[in-house]
Amino acid sequence: MSGESRRPTPPSPAVIGIDVATASVRVLCVDGQGRVLAEAQADLPPPVRTATGTSEQDARSWWPAVRSALRRTTGALPRGGREVIAVAVSATSGTIVPTGKDGEPLGPALMYDDRRAADLNAEAQRAGSARWDTLGLSVGPTAALGRAVWCLRTYGSALHHVLHTPEFIGRELTGRPVATDWSHALKSGYDARAGEWAHEVFDALGFPPGLLPSVGAPGTEAGTVGPEAAEATGLPEGCSLRLGMTDGCAGQIATGAVEPGRFVGVIGTTYVLKGVSEHLVRDATGAFYSHRHPDGWWLPGGASNTGGECLADIAPARLPALDAAAAAGGPASYVRYPLCRDGERFPFVSGEARGFELGGPRDEADSHRAALEGVAFLERLALERVERLGIPVLGPLHAAGGGSRSAVWTAIRATVLDRPVRVVERAETAFGAALLAATGTLHEDLAASAAAMVHSGALVEPVPAERPALEESYGRFVVALRGRGWLPDD
Repeated sequence: MSGESRRPTPPSPAVIGIDVATASVRVLCVDGQGRVLAEAQADLPPPVRTATGTSEQDARSWWPAVRSALRRTTGALPRGGREVIAVAVSATSGTIVPTGKDGEPLGPALMYDDRRAADLNAEAQRAGSARWDTLGLSVGPTAALGRAVWCLRTYGSALHHVLHTPEFIGRELTGRPVATDWSHALKSGYDARAGEWAHEVFDALGFPPGLLPSVGAPGTEAGTVGPEAAEATGLPEGCSLRLGMTDGCAGQIATGAVEPGRFVGVIGTTYVLKGVSEHLVRDATGAFYSHRHPDGWWLPGGASNTGGECLADIAPARLPALDAAAAAGGPASYVRYPLCRDGERFPFVSGEARGFELGGPRDEADSHRAALEGVAFLERLALERVERLGIPVLGPLHAAGGGSRSAVWTAIRATVLDRPVRVVERAETAFGAALLAATGTLHEDLAASAAAMVHSGALVEPVPAERPALEESYGRFVVALRGRGWLPDD
């Protein structure tokens, strides 16, 4: 009726993803269609790293940073945060903090790259060798498992819990202890296949598993936001806290690669390949391992020592011009393996691997182009290894990371792989955490969350005219790796 006033449409319900990274906390609020409603960031103190391999951060800095970023995010929402129905936390893989009876830290957090317990991790590897072999895992020098044992031996009876970052934040949000997810628990000795902690390993090391949290599936509810946290953050009291995943896993699902056969290649400082398989596949070389998917599938993946680091000596302002010249010049005149470190860990494992060149560049643009192609060759090797292990790779490769912003690099990757590459918007940890917060709240499951909320970017097709030259260079690259004894013949 003309004289009747219409009520304004209430804002849609929203979810929040929290990423507790090494240098900062990032908070992202999105609606059920993946539209960003508000976001904020807060800095963290840099970890203190020493020449002896220790790496520590003040865990007491985490909650103030999370609280501040949440308060600014909810304050920017139309209803001041009342529209937020769920939140999930993701963090670095393997960072732990020893806490006392009251949940307060007994000392600094031991970061994901802390090596102080390398000897204990070697013991853990021996004690659980049969289990790790079945899972295709190894307990590396920086695994959280050994550091948890170190905490017990250091703090003794004062130690009541060893927490990963999300449970530490979860306790602040809910006012009580919360479970961890099986992704963050992996490097602490959790067997996601059997659904249990590696009891024989903990027995051998004299560590009671009760010092670790209970474990649940990512995306399930861990508790609800309590009154004190609601007052401090602007989140509504009773808001659901959902279990997150590690930063790498959250970044993967943020691309929408959440169903079997879907893979994402991430070019950051190093190259990372992650995907989804229906079954656990063991890689005898140890080049990659699997997390457990929230729906019970598996997330095989590996991280190379090669990647965007090969461009680190180039001023960022110069990259667009070099990219343009590399595109205009076409395939490189020589082959380059742009490894900047000693040793490779994926798609093959070799402590002896070193970067090399087969020939030399015509000019700087040719050298730049060869570096981009070299990373693309590593990516093809990685996908071929996955397929040889019986894991299908379907459809376009999803692309994320800083390298995916380069149009010429993406086109090179598509051509080398002979498959389309889809560049994905918002392929970041906080958005992946938001997808997990939406699972079971805004949407039925993770696949439904991804279908509704992930916005795919450009689909980049192979360049047919460049394929013969790149195929020939790739063949030379593989022969050179095998000739040096770094790449197995399988």
